[in-house]
Amino acid sequence: MPINVNDPEYLKSEREYFESKTNEEKLTALNKMISHAPKHKGGENLRQQLTQRRKKIEEEIDKKQKRKKGTKIGIKKGDLQAVIIGKSNSGKSSLINLLTNVGTKISPISFTTKEPIVGIMNYQETQLQLIELPAIEGENFERGIVHTADTIILLAKKFEEFKEIETLLPRNSAKKIYVLNKSDLLNFEEKRKLFAKMQSKKYNFVIISSLAHLKDDLIEELKKKIFETFNIIRIFTKEPGKEKKERPMIMKPKSTIKDAAEKIL
Repeated sequence: MPINVNDPEYLKSEREYFESKTNEEKLTALNKMISHAPKHKGGENLRQQLTQRRKKIEEEIDKKQKRKKGTKIGIKKGDLQAVIIGKSNSGKSSLINLLTNVGTKISPISFTTKEPIVGIMNYQETQLQLIELPAIEGENFERGIVHTADTIILLAKKFEEFKEIETLLPRNSAKKIYVLNKSDLLNFEEKRKLFAKMQSKKYNFVIISSLAHLKDDLIEELKKKIFETFNIIRIFTKEPGKEKKERPMIMKPKSTIKDAAEKIL
């Protein structure tokens, strides 16, 4: 027996779904429908149907991206890899420029980034691979890279966007940092409430002002947070009679001398 759903947010999302022109748009609307679907037992069949529909769309998106990969240059995963994920115009390109000086193009036009942008962040004599992914709600979003990432940096202009991003995010085991941009547009009381809300969610977070005017100390704080998400051992090797190597060797906890020797060889 069909269930009658009266939730206005669900009905709005349903309209968006049927008006969608791409699978990515359908997936965004479908995730909203699932989040607003009735939670009682009577809505169980509806939730199952929506979940199955979502799985089918995700599979179609994955197939499309696999076909595209034949024309793209592969990205070799670094020892320490973090990806920047957010919606269009959230400031992803500005952030990777600040953290890596990669010099990627910044534009107010939506969906400017079409392919992953790779940069190297230097922190405490260690190099970390940072990747800016195209907008998560767009057709160029690279889901496969999310599966290999050690750390995910979720960037948003509004607190509510984090839930949207998490809903679209492929399943992964990466550690997460939540970065809220544009806090300079908020007054003191709004910032206080926002800080409390982020803490209540137990997010590992940073609240920043406009990326264009970000101060050096906050950039360093963000770099530190990113670095601390990696559970690693740094080993500086040294040949007899010479200075120690500038770059450390990255090892996992509980690594042995044999593991280190094999990596050197």
